[in-house]
Amino acid sequence: MKKILMILVTLCLAVAVSACGGSKSGEQAAPSGSGTAPETVTSGIDYMALVNKLNPLPDGWEEALETVHFTNTVGDDVEVEKKAYDAYLEMKAELENEGVFVDLDSARRSVADQERIMNDFTEKYGIDYALKTVAKPGYSEHHTGLALDLYLIVDGKDIVENEDMIQYPEIWSKIHAKLADYGFILRYLDGREHITGYGYEPWHIRYIDDVDVAKEIMEKDITFEEYLGAVKTGDVTIDLGSSELYTQDELKEAAVQIKCQFAGWEGCELHSLRYAGDENNTEENIQWLNELGSGTEYVQCAKFLMDFHSPTEGSDSETWKPDEEYKDYSWWLARTADGGFEVVSWGFGR
Repeated sequence: MKKILMILVTLCLAVAVSACGGSKSGEQAAPSGSGTAPETVTSGIDYMALVNKLNPLPDGWEEALETVHFTNTVGDDVEVEKKAYDAYLEMKAELENEGVFVDLDSARRSVADQERIMNDFTEKYGIDYALKTVAKPGYSEHHTGLALDLYLIVDGKDIVENEDMIQYPEIWSKIHAKLADYGFILRYLDGREHITGYGYEPWHIRYIDDVDVAKEIMEKDITFEEYLGAVKTGDVTIDLGSSELYTQDELKEAAVQIKCQFAGWEGCELHSLRYAGDENNTEENIQWLNELGSGTEYVQCAKFLMDFHSPTEGSDSETWKPDEEYKDYSWWLARTADGGFEVVSWGFGR
């Protein structure tokens, strides 16, 4: 997720944080941990705690947290949980020996900071993108101090915008190969948005203080939620079909929007999601979505159909029938002339 710094995190990078972006400057040859000496501010936290859209920061966490403040190579103050910071410095040093240079864009963020980021992303990218890329205050993994957002330094130039960082897959691959050796995991995996609730973020890593567990998670290519057994998972079919209106990348981004929202449906298990066809992009449907969009001037729309299973227990009877297979559940998205797809409506009936 990125930092807003440049305009408020530039909203998590242009979809940065998977799409969610500002620019900074640092030196490629800067030694690990360069900047002001860290100040420590202690620790009885659970390094395996799950904080996501459904699980808030545990009570008493902030009081038990031991953190370090340091100044990164671009002059920003970054606060990190102490053990996570020590592990990061060791990994950073090894990466530099291999010609890969990184620094920390952000780590721990307060609830107030998270509210500011959410507001900034919403203003710049719209509420749907913000909800896809920015955690609800109190439900952000960054509150733990264990979630670290990296940025790259390439040829002496800081690469901090999400849309720019995503252009270096070979560098991220080298970084990801080192994570588990230092107790880190890659947190938001490509294609697992329906589980994590966020788009792919190669820069967002999470410290869990257990090398063996980190290696198991990385080797199995699973999410933290899956390892902890916090979600029901199975094979998921994504069918983007064919379209003369939209590219496959555009349809994929639309599907990501839906999957990120679905991740907040506690206990539900996604089975399939498919594009319903260009024939749904009619003037009538666009007019209907504009009426739902409160003045938004949409010019195109897309319909997707989803199959999923509702939870067997703890289900809100007014929302889901328990232990029910839902078929052809509709999702409607629309976009303006210069914007991306936004989820506008979902459910049965159209």
